[in-house]
Amino acid sequence: MAKPLEVDQQWLERIADQVGGLKYGHVTITVHDGRIVQIDRTERTRYDGSSQKQPVPSESQQQAKQRDNQNSGEALRIVQ
Repeated sequence: MAKPLEVDQQWLERIADQVGGLKYGHVTITVHDGRIVQIDRTERTRYDGSSQKQPVPSESQQQAKQRDNQNSGEALRIVQ
């Protein structure tokens, strides 16, 4: 049978701190043997569609694109 959950004022304050100010996301409370042992907070940031910018490609992505452009006229050759 499961032990009853023990929640003291300190844990209630910790939970309130994690939930406070959270606009989008979730709070996960982990319980072991009837005691809270961990609080995880995942916060999401949402942007409206009109203000989104295209991501800046990384250097490796830019190099791959340049290589693809250079090789676009060449045929693929399989060597065995």
